[in-house]
Amino acid sequence: MRKESAPDKFDLYILNVDEFKALNEQKNELKEKITELQRQFEESIQPYETELNVIIKKLENNLSKMEGTAPAKTGTTKFGRGKLGISIKTLLQANPDKAFKPREIAAALQTKGTAVSLWFNKYGNQDPEIERIPVGEGGKRFIYQIKR
Repeated sequence: MRKESAPDKFDLYILNVDEFKALNEQKNELKEKITELQRQFEESIQPYETELNVIIKKLENNLSKMEGTAPAKTGTTKFGRGKLGISIKTLLQANPDKAFKPREIAAALQTKGTAVSLWFNKYGNQDPEIERIPVGEGGKRFIYQIKR
């Protein structure tokens, strides 16, 4: 007959490591959930922020016209790598029934129209989600909307 022995220090250590691993996995799962919720929140609020920025810019322009002064120059937003494309797509997805000129997109995102045009010429024309519609004489100018 074999006698049951009390767990030694190695057995106790392994039990603690297993518990530590389980807690660490729970921590990582919660971090992933929080990150996903934050991303969803940012995506859901972006169209409203964009619309608010456009309205504020129009108000500033109208106020300057009423006062007879030049419109106040608002600072332009500089987008990090890849962020401009995400912002443009979010704006287009928030307004699927509307087509935008690059200038209108730039105004909504408070950035320069050249930055938006360059993005469309470099990346946007290859994007399968964005529809590029030629307008004007010779079809040299384009408006953009999200594909349905």
